[in-house]
Parts: sequence; C-alpha cells; structure tokens
Amino acid sequence: MPLLARTVLTPLHIDVRRGAVADLGAILADGRISAGGDVAVVVGPGQGEQIAELVRPSLRSADVFTVAGGTLDAADALGGKLRTRSYDAVVGIGGGRTIDVAKYAATRRGLPMVSVATSLANDGIASPVASLVSEGHKGSYGVHIPIAVIVDLDFVEAGPERHNRAGIGDVVSNISALADWELARQVRGEPVDGLAASLARAGAEAVLHHPGDTSDDAFVTVLAEALISSGLAMAVCGTSRPASGGCHEIMHAVDALFPDTASHGELAGLGALFCTFLRGDHRRFAEMSACLQRHQLPRLPADVGLDDDRFVEAVQFAPNTRPDRYTILEHLALSPTETRERLADYAGAIRDHRG
Repeated sequence: MPLLARTVLTPLHIDVRRGAVADLGAILADGRISAGGDVAVVVGPGQGEQIAELVRPSLRSADVFTVAGGTLDAADALGGKLRTRSYDAVVGIGGGRTIDVAKYAATRRGLPMVSVATSLANDGIASPVASLVSEGHKGSYGVHIPIAVIVDLDFVEAGPERHNRAGIGDVVSNISALADWELARQVRGEPVDGLAASLARAGAEAVLHHPGDTSDDAFVTVLAEALISSGLAMAVCGTSRPASGGCHEIMHAVDALFPDTASHGELAGLGALFCTFLRGDHRRFAEMSACLQRHQLPRLPADVGLDDDRFVEAVQFAPNTRPDRYTILEHLALSPTETRERLADYAGAIRDHRG
C-alpha cells in the first residue's frame, strides 16, 4: 500500500450525535472550509439524497452530484465534474462507498472534504484510505482525511442494522492488527508509532468491552468515535498499520478470490479472530469471540458462506495482498495442510465459546 496522505492530521470538527446534520451549513461556513459556500455535495442513492435535500437551504451555491458504486471510474468521473467550476470544498454524504469516492476525487483536486456518514460499516469515515473497485478488483488508495466529520445518529439508526454491526468487526480487528505491528517490531525492527497505536487501541477496547448494542445511543456513539479514531491513527503514522494486519490480508484475499462474500467489517472481524487464535492469545481470543457473538457477527467461515477449502485458499493467498507487511501469517508461514489443521482447532475453540 502507498504511504497515506498526511496534509491534515486531525479534522477541524467532529460531531457525533442526533441532529448533527442540521449544523452542516454552519460548519461549511467556517472560513477554513468554505469562504463563499461554493461546495460540491456528493451523495449516494437513498439517505444521502435525503440529507442533501434537508440541508440544501443552508448551502447557498452548492452543486449536488449523485454517485453509484464505489469504483475508481466513478471517482475519476466525479473528479472531472469538480473541474467544471471553482469549489471551496467537497461534502460526501452517505455510506462508505460514497465517502470513499468523494475522498478520492477531493484529494485529486486538492480540495478539503467533509465526511457525513450515514452508516458505521467501517473506519473509512475518517481514514486516509479510499477503497475503490477497478476492473473487478478492490484497491486501496491513499487520500487526505476529511477536514470535518459528522455522524448523525438519526440517519445511522435509519440505515441497515447489518451495516452498523459490521463496523464493530472492523474496530475490533485493530487489536489483532496492533499485535501484528508489535510482532513486526520484534522480528524485523519495524518502528511502531505509539500515538497511532494508542488511538487505534483505545477505540477497539471501548467497543470490545461495551455492554450495549446498536439499539443503544451510548454504544453507537462509542462505535462511531472508535471508527473515527481508527482513521486518525492511520493519518498520524502515515500507514494503515494500526488498523490492518493479517486480519485485513485475509479480508482482501476473500474479496479477491470470492467477491461479494461479505462486507469489509464482517470479514475483518472474522480474520482478526482467526489470527488471534493463530497467535495463541487465549485471553484476547475469548474476549473477541464473545464480542463478535454478542453482536451477531461471523466467527466461522461457514457464517459467511465459505467452506473450509475456500477459507484455507484465502489464508494461503492472504500474504500476497500486502507483500510488504509482516503479520502472524507471514511469521508462521503455514502450509495448506497446516492451515487446515489449525482451522479445525479454531472451529473447536469457537464451539467451546458458544453459549
């Protein structure tokens, strides 16, 4: 993965609450974001369009662009539209795909971007990464983090619950990613950024041990803040290391070999739990397993429709997705037969933690 953009290390404004979208006009009036109100509003079909209509009266000279699908072509097409006039900023309103398209196009045009998230599916809300599909394959592109981040709990609540639960898997996977980062320091002398690690770990721990669920405003607020912190952790150190290890290698491998199997967060959580088992960290494994089970997230390959053969194939392919990264997968370098044996042991451990 290329080094991530680090021009802006922290957003000027972060707002997570009910009714937060109502203040979008005032936020954009901040002279550091838009001096004259000339903004491009990028929305996805559905809630994004609803929010754009809601705030349109306060956006004096905004243009609204609808994008469908999180593809590199869509991002490039949006970039072309942004060149038609002089904009002060780009506002991305919607789910992860819409926000990633907006982040990429805004970065290529050198414009500040405001993220208005309608779901909590992954840490793309505030991360310096845009995940976009090109020629059938999903790639990760370094972008500038948003200059402001808004999460309106009213709109999050109105979205699909499965999307929000997926964000739990993405946050919890930070624990495994950080363990991989520490392993790389011990084995290869790779430097670890303490501030980035602290940001990523704090959010993950808060979600891991919170007794609430996605019907609870207090829990959803913690989840949103954890996803934002995860994005900031990546911006601080300039790489995705604090939030991406063997867990995401497995996720990217499944995406490449068996597209549309499950969402980013669902696969990241599953990959993190398997990597934690491989690491032999029984305490963490028990905590993570209980958390994923509590939130009805997948813990076994079968939970996302993969049989053992396909999951073993994905684990074997996983290191190829990040050739420069050292994780528990590279450290153990398991053969297909060894991977299958460890998977059987893992499934047994999951059964022991059911109930």
